[in-house]
Amino acid sequence: MVRLHVKRGGESQFLLETPGSARLAELAPLAARIHNGRLKVQRLCSEMEELAEHGISLPYNMQGLADEQIQELKLKDEWAEKCVPSGGSVFRKDEMGRRNGFAPNEKMQQVIKKTVEEAKALISKAGTEVIKESEAQLWWAGKQLEETKLLSDYVGKNEKTTIIVKIQKKGQGAPGREPVISHEEQKEMMLYYYRKQEELKKLEEEDDDSFLNAEWADNHALKRQFHGVKDIKWGPR
Repeated sequence: MVRLHVKRGGESQFLLETPGSARLAELAPLAARIHNGRLKVQRLCSEMEELAEHGISLPYNMQGLADEQIQELKLKDEWAEKCVPSGGSVFRKDEMGRRNGFAPNEKMQQVIKKTVEEAKALISKAGTEVIKESEAQLWWAGKQLEETKLLSDYVGKNEKTTIIVKIQKKGQGAPGREPVISHEEQKEMMLYYYRKQEELKKLEEEDDDSFLNAEWADNHALKRQFHGVKDIKWGPR
């Protein structure tokens, strides 16, 4: 199975395993379906948190109205008696006026919150924009993966390959390319050159040429460090 590391913009979204023989005309909508499904879970989590705090939603024609207005208009929440929290309720007024205020008891609140936490952990990198399946497009290595081809037409027959693909809407153009080096490698390089610069400043003040034999003065030291060939000695022991 080929593993697709799906990204939206520069953020990781999810991993998708699929055979190399998968048709891209079916793979792009599948990726969009998973992406959109994660957004639905995110919205559900938000609503469940509100449910735990302030109970069920009021009917649309009652939301945002003051108690006096509801009485004056003779409106009634028909769901209040049908949707009673299991184990009883605790009244917590919703200042936004969206919910009826009859929150579940403490024990049930903990059950809801734990469920929300578990769901959020599974979709911790969900995006914010829904992509219609018919408008979904996959990109890899700066190339659009054409719907008329198979995945193996691009990545070969190796079923153990892992590639980074980006999901876009049709017509949005090519997404940004992946950085040549990782964020951590970039930080290491910046730290390395900062230290080198500081040492040079110090030695200029001391007017000393002994720094020429120092390890940090070697222009190839950073390259050897990244390749794991640091401190190798040659010659007989």
